[in-house]
Amino acid sequence: MSVDTVSLTGWGRTAPTTAVRFRPRTHEEAAAVVRGRGPRGVIARGLGRSPGDAAQNAGGSVLDLTGLARIGGVDAAGTVRCDAGVSLERLLRVLLPLGWLPPVVPGTGRVTVGGAIGSDLSGLDHRRSGSFARHVSALELLTADGEVRTVLPGTALFDATAGGLGLTGVILGATLRLRRVTTALMSVSTERAEDLDDLLARFTAGGDRLPYASAWIDLMARGRATGRGILTRGEHATPDMRPAHAGRTLLSSRPGGARGRFRLPGCPPVPGGLFGPASAALYNELRYRGASRSRADELRPVGAFFHAADAFPDANLLYGRGGLVRYRFAVGHGQEETLHRVVRRIAARRSPAVRAVLQRFGAADPGGLSFAAPGWSLALDLPAALPGLARFLDDVDEEVAAAGGRVCLAKDSRMRPEAAAAMYPGLADFRELRARLDPTEAFRSDLSRRLGL
Repeated sequence: MSVDTVSLTGWGRTAPTTAVRFRPRTHEEAAAVVRGRGPRGVIARGLGRSPGDAAQNAGGSVLDLTGLARIGGVDAAGTVRCDAGVSLERLLRVLLPLGWLPPVVPGTGRVTVGGAIGSDLSGLDHRRSGSFARHVSALELLTADGEVRTVLPGTALFDATAGGLGLTGVILGATLRLRRVTTALMSVSTERAEDLDDLLARFTAGGDRLPYASAWIDLMARGRATGRGILTRGEHATPDMRPAHAGRTLLSSRPGGARGRFRLPGCPPVPGGLFGPASAALYNELRYRGASRSRADELRPVGAFFHAADAFPDANLLYGRGGLVRYRFAVGHGQEETLHRVVRRIAARRSPAVRAVLQRFGAADPGGLSFAAPGWSLALDLPAALPGLARFLDDVDEEVAAAGGRVCLAKDSRMRPEAAAAMYPGLADFRELRARLDPTEAFRSDLSRRLGL
């Protein structure tokens, strides 16, 4: 097991803190770190893809689990056991040639299985499939006493661990129920919407005929075009949909997400950020005008459909030296006016937002701190150095909370503890369970201290 002292941040590159990093290769090595933890505790860490500080632990220990990356065989029932450090990108690459997919595929493959459970990630088909943890048959959890427990769905510990951000223990492995597919392609439809009302109407008009759906919103557009966007929907292609030249190759070992990546080797962050209001508005205009008004049945590789953002893994360097803030919130059905108000406020502020993703959620997930709940979710990235951003987002927090909504804890880097308490009614029960199972607070993070989790 290697050990070093490092400065760590989330993918957003805000608020770096220093910790002792351990890289275990076995469960026994991980358990030894938990048993020998110092007064500042320990937190698990995967690929560091969380934009905020959920996997940082200032002055304490961090367990880097990327060395635990074994994948077992798929059984006849379509389940697989894998280590927590396996990335979803690698899992997809291994499973797809066998005719299987991970149970839920989020917008990036650069997240580990442990991180997907600890954040209880949702995919583009949440209305049909729910979140990642819904498809976990069992997980192996290293608890504060240094013992490894098998934790099953339906128990209080499982529900607290799903979305619990590593604060109930270290997820070492999990058994996942997989999804059967017959090709490595997606059938994709796209359409342009003139404003936010049009976009929401198109979302709901399609129902769940195509299970995967998300929309990019132009948050720089104002006036009658406020909230305009591009809606993308998809379904798994069947063998009869494949191109004639595809021959017999229906399942590829290269799912498409790993090709065509643009890297900035050794490149420091752009000092002031690549996008100011004018350049962001131009980029968004070109993106919107360049999309088809309506296009159906376009075939794309699975990886390219789900993990398009991974084609540019260094995108976080383009937001300036201060890094980026990812703000993701959700409001329920019947609260669309709150969504309208937030979109209008962002557009009026002329904040240079080029990434903004709207999704529609289904039934709430069982995790006490799980983010997804019935309604709408909007995620956007903003340069952290924008003047007045903290005050502005605090005000948006209040508006979201007043509407019964919530901000995603797994993405957060700046929320106030009173806002988190107002948004998550299950937080008191979560704290009580933690106090009972981990009275010495073995598991801590910068986020847990900041929000009093």
